[in-house]
Amino acid sequence: MNIPNSITLIRMIMVPVIVWLILASQMYAAFIVFVIAGITDALDGLIAKQFDLVTPLGTYLDPLADKLLLVSIYITLGIQDGLPSWLVILVVSRDVLIVGGIILTSLMDLSVTIVPSKLSKLNTFCQIALAALVLGDMGFEIGFTQGIELFVFIVAATTVLSGLAYILQWARQNA
Repeated sequence: MNIPNSITLIRMIMVPVIVWLILASQMYAAFIVFVIAGITDALDGLIAKQFDLVTPLGTYLDPLADKLLLVSIYITLGIQDGLPSWLVILVVSRDVLIVGGIILTSLMDLSVTIVPSKLSKLNTFCQIALAALVLGDMGFEIGFTQGIELFVFIVAATTVLSGLAYILQWARQNA
């Protein structure tokens, strides 16, 4: 196991800690751990690319860690009324659709190569930024409601658009 993959596993281990902190209303601590998890996401990719340590395991593990982190945080923030339910459902449904499509393709013995687009990467960035804003707002009690409301709609738009892009990418490869 190389260093980038080890960092990714550490990020995955942080997920239940963040969820527990949110459920325990320890928003400041949840924010700090979430920011550290975000830094590890950037760090593992940077190290893997910079030092030619990209592995087949890492190409699966990193997006899995991202999905685990974001889906868990969004569901937990939805439960705690930090995010609107409709947005949580939208974000989780998109990820279930993507993972389900990959599983279905595999079960049907079809060949598909899913390459994250710039739009998908923007969506992931916006989802992380919104979660950080909400956790920061709840942890520091700064009342950043208008900025959060704007980001909710940005996340909704990028989630829908990137989900449609994945569907089109899958359809083109399996037409």
